[in-house]
Amino acid sequence: MSRRGTLDVPDLVARARQGDPAAVARLITLVEDASPLLREVMSALREHTGRAHVLGITGAPGVGKSTSTNALVSAMRRAGKRVGVLAIDPSSPFSGGALLGDRVRMGDHALDPDVYIRSMGARGHLGGLAWSTPQAARVLDAAGCDVVIVETVGVGQSEVEVAGLADTTLVLLAPGMGDGIQAAKAGILEIGDVYAVNKADREGADRTRRELRTMLSMAERREGAWRPPVLQTVASTGEGIDELLAEVDRHAAWLEGSGELARRRTDRARREVEAIALATLRARWGEAGGSADLDTLAGRVATGDVDPYAAADELLAQG
Repeated sequence: MSRRGTLDVPDLVARARQGDPAAVARLITLVEDASPLLREVMSALREHTGRAHVLGITGAPGVGKSTSTNALVSAMRRAGKRVGVLAIDPSSPFSGGALLGDRVRMGDHALDPDVYIRSMGARGHLGGLAWSTPQAARVLDAAGCDVVIVETVGVGQSEVEVAGLADTTLVLLAPGMGDGIQAAKAGILEIGDVYAVNKADREGADRTRRELRTMLSMAERREGAWRPPVLQTVASTGEGIDELLAEVDRHAAWLEGSGELARRRTDRARREVEAIALATLRARWGEAGGSADLDTLAGRVATGDVDPYAAADELLAQG
């Protein structure tokens, strides 16, 4: 602790960089709590980020996301990689915290000092991710993780948000769940970089893989664009996991060589900056009684006294 009883951020960051799990946990808690120290934290982390490959894992509930994540972490550790996992869980309706189901299912790595697993509550945020996920991924990146896995909560059609955070997006499906139709509805044919039909020991796995390949082949792609592979896995036994990881690594190499990695990360940073700016504006409105002003303006819009664009301009001028 430093003067005035506040946290010593440089010391905390230094300990996180050395792999101290307690320091990493504390930094992520500051992120989740939107601490006033967050600006100082992100400034201190800045020069240590940009090295980790961010792998997003998504899919409908029941396809085996946590089991697949567990198996992939094992394969990555065999390859000597240090891994961070952000498992986005449904929030408790009482505390707002994560229900910790994913940490229970990934207990195989609980004692491994080179694996950091953190459950984060979605807290009602749509898109399968917690609002603080991008900053939490930045913490794990700065802490020396080679790969940061973000496993989404599993909420169906809003899962596509993970593509905006990940360098590589892995979409999981399973036979017998109507995933072919669900894939088309959810838009995951546009977001996936690698697809895997998990639970491939079940009847219908070959058909699901065939249908998915057919749908992917119909998508228009520019010359030289990445063509997503479709694999089969049985994550509970590890079958097909090494091949799956090889495809993830192949995509990572393609991203680097094609320049797509820089483009994706710039887009990600743009959305992050925009989100922070909007949150700051909302906070300023609240401090200045802006919510009351917003209510007044909303009433005027509803009665036709002012149009919504003029009302927005007035509100921004007050901010």
